[in-house]
Amino acid sequence: MSSRLVLVGNVIADLVIEVPTLPERGGDVIGTRSGTTVGGGFNTLVAARRLGTEVAFAGLHGTGPHGDLVRAALAAEDITTLLPARAEGDTGFTVALIDGGGERTFVTSFGVEATLTQSDVDVVATRLRPGDLVQLSGYGLVMPGNGPLLSGLIAGLPADITVCLDPAPLVADIPASVLGPVLARTDWLSCNAREARLMTGHTDPRSATVALRERLAPGAGVIVRADKDGCWLAAPGQAPTHVPGFPVDAVDSNGAGDAHVGAFLALLGQGHDPLTAAHGANAAAAYAVGRRGPATAPDRAALGEFLGEHPLAERLFAGGDH
Repeated sequence: MSSRLVLVGNVIADLVIEVPTLPERGGDVIGTRSGTTVGGGFNTLVAARRLGTEVAFAGLHGTGPHGDLVRAALAAEDITTLLPARAEGDTGFTVALIDGGGERTFVTSFGVEATLTQSDVDVVATRLRPGDLVQLSGYGLVMPGNGPLLSGLIAGLPADITVCLDPAPLVADIPASVLGPVLARTDWLSCNAREARLMTGHTDPRSATVALRERLAPGAGVIVRADKDGCWLAAPGQAPTHVPGFPVDAVDSNGAGDAHVGAFLALLGQGHDPLTAAHGANAAAAYAVGRRGPATAPDRAALGEFLGEHPLAERLFAGGDH
């Protein structure tokens, strides 16, 4: 039986607006296209769920239109919630401006997800199960109120729960007193090359992978995602190795890192070795960037079709269950 993935973090609304250029200060610009979707940790949850892993959301969600949108999206993907809706406010949102060059500029307004309490943390702790994979994002740790509570939760988890940390773009702003206990308890750290550089000072991904593992407890593993170049994997007790990516015509890179994390944890929890799981995560991320939209991770059938005759397909789907 595969392990359950539990997201201890945020799922919020994403308001995406495409603009020719960003407006000057005090100015205005007409958007060419817009839409509201569900983002944050949602993409990671979806990536794991579509590969057949049981998934649960252990974050806060509100009772306004954004909260309703989040719950509807979770339900549509058969993702359960571990905490009830907060009646005193709505879920937060991010405004993402995409200019003509494809660059994304973000403004985030947090809602009830930023109001975590010790009682919320206690409820989550009681609802975790032996064998769970707990996914934590640096976005939760950087919040002044949530950070210390989440850090305490992670630090106190029993050894039969696997902790994965994705430090996120704001990792440099996480207080050492919050990040330190989390790193000491982390079993898997997955980050992109920029985040690895911020945490280690190394621009070379292999060197950064080595340095990151030295910051973790013995027996922990590290993945440094390198976009089209795949990733670097330092599995427990093994030297870092480059895991090549899959060539694809990129259409939309939004959510590719989340798809990678979710697929890796799903495959790891289903009993695959870390190298096979990393290859599968590279394939899932490549599939995702070839399609427009934030939550475009493949299900098992789509991933199998994407791989075709690649030897990885046999390792992932022995028995023809895709």
